[in-house]
Amino acid sequence: MAAYDGVFDTLGLRDWCDEGKEDAPVSMAQLLAQTSGDDASEAGGLPFPSLDVLHEACGRIGQTRDLTAGLEEGFLAIRSELKFVLDPITQPLSWMLDAALWLFESAPWFIMIPALLLLAYWVSRSKSVTGFVAAVLLFFGFIDHFDVAMQTLAIVFVCTGLSVVLGVPIGIGMSKSDTAQRTIVPILDLLQTLPTFVYLIPLIFLFSVTESKLYGIAIILYAVVPVIRLTDLGIRLVDRDVIEAANAFGLTAWQKLSRVELPLALPNIMAGVNQTIMMSLAMVVIASLVSAPGLGVLVLRGIRNLELGVGLVAGLGIVLLAVILDRVSKAALARVDTGRKER
Repeated sequence: MAAYDGVFDTLGLRDWCDEGKEDAPVSMAQLLAQTSGDDASEAGGLPFPSLDVLHEACGRIGQTRDLTAGLEEGFLAIRSELKFVLDPITQPLSWMLDAALWLFESAPWFIMIPALLLLAYWVSRSKSVTGFVAAVLLFFGFIDHFDVAMQTLAIVFVCTGLSVVLGVPIGIGMSKSDTAQRTIVPILDLLQTLPTFVYLIPLIFLFSVTESKLYGIAIILYAVVPVIRLTDLGIRLVDRDVIEAANAFGLTAWQKLSRVELPLALPNIMAGVNQTIMMSLAMVVIASLVSAPGLGVLVLRGIRNLELGVGLVAGLGIVLLAVILDRVSKAALARVDTGRKER
């Protein structure tokens, strides 16, 4: 006798529960109970009224497998329509990723290294930071990891750039509307707490594993959250007296945003960019599971083949990339703070 048979009998639902009753596949709990020869209700007291337990007492109530199967069938039912809409929208992302990977892979080291050092110095204006970047790049060359490091760097550059391009306007819109903020914040909470592997599950069904946008979309969704949040926060923290002064001078909404709010919010925005870079790099490693090239592939190889040295060296390379990106972005943030204080 099922644990909750009496409940449905008392409610007068027995006929409804038994209508069209068929011998459905047993659940794992039922199978284990049959194997051990024990009644689950006797072994552990009254079981929690889960779907599988209630299904034992009332066949009209679906099992947990029905819930998961329904979600899968629902997604597959709209898969063609989603793909038809998303394919043309996301195709430029594949082009950008493929172009960046081609550029970083085909450029000779004696061109790529000076170009990256010039970029690091232009952003940071720090000789020590630029020297550290040079040391890391030379280290990658000495251990024959330069090519895979450039692949990872290319993906991070593209995905971080697009995250900033998408995230800053969304953050600005949130700062201007409390309704927009209340609507978007739960979405950001979901994106920020969703396990990284879960990002890949629906995308695998929508796009081919050979398409760069498969991992590009996952990286952007994961990394865009900080820049949105900190852009919103930075603009909301602008001193109200400054805004009132701008209104008194008759500035338009665009002039007030571009000349007052964004410059004052820039330190917060730059902090968001820094976090977005770090999260992009973290997701690149996970995205190696779906054909993302770079250092993450070597980490995955070390795990699959139990090659300890390969995995550790690749992991060290990812740490060094994270450090140089962090140092350069923080040096840029320090420049912004210094420039604002001097003005």
